[in-house]
Amino acid sequence: MGNIDEREFIAQETRLKEKMAEIKRIFIVMSGKGGVGKTSVAVNLACALSFAGKRVGILDIDLHGPNIAKMLGIEGRLLRKAGSGIQPVSVSERLKAVSIACADNDTNRPIIWRGPMKAMVIRNFLADVDWGELDYLIIDSPPGTGDEPLSACQLIPRITGAVIVTTPQDVAVMDARKSIYFAKELKIPVVGIIENMSGFICPHCRQETDIFKRGGGQQAAVECGIPFLGRVPFDKELVEMADQGRSFVHFRQDSASAKAFMQIVKKIEDF
Repeated sequence: MGNIDEREFIAQETRLKEKMAEIKRIFIVMSGKGGVGKTSVAVNLACALSFAGKRVGILDIDLHGPNIAKMLGIEGRLLRKAGSGIQPVSVSERLKAVSIACADNDTNRPIIWRGPMKAMVIRNFLADVDWGELDYLIIDSPPGTGDEPLSACQLIPRITGAVIVTTPQDVAVMDARKSIYFAKELKIPVVGIIENMSGFICPHCRQETDIFKRGGGQQAAVECGIPFLGRVPFDKELVEMADQGRSFVHFRQDSASAKAFMQIVKKIEDF
């Protein structure tokens, strides 16, 4: 490492610590495998916190499959530089977002990067985004325990805790345990586990069917000695509104799933 690079590295490290110091609480949302609705959970938690009057940022570090921009309805809105920093995209008065999807208008262009490049981009996001003062930063990580969550957890001086998302079936819960032990290995407190897609409420007869079984996440929480944050029923409107870029917890406040998210948010606020 040359002198110029070393000076810039030290300067970036200083900026990173200063930026993170302006954020009161930082949570990373993880899952052991894909397809469990982790990003939907992260987005709805961020929206619910902002509706509760909190200043919230959501950082998408799923570099290969960034979906937050789509779910928040900010596709096509690009990150911009102002002064020496990157300005996050404003979703609402209290919610800001940053995603690699907001760096390029071509949503079909794949990110073909190895680990070191991904770690560098995450470091740049953490050091150079001007979030300002936040009550919460929600970090949406890709599935698994690889480069992206590892980089974020090692770079951020203090992470308040990890929120683990799973569906009830055994194969998902088995992988969720790996995320729990990943957090514990890195000395990150585990806030708890969310059992997503836990039951399907028929929109016609309102009866509930356990499509993906039930209780697996809760049982894993008991076995691993961590809190169970709650179960979120599968709701087809949640899927539809995510595709439309509309906030489910705002527009469907009376639904069982939205109420479940709000109860989970209360537990996270108390953590």
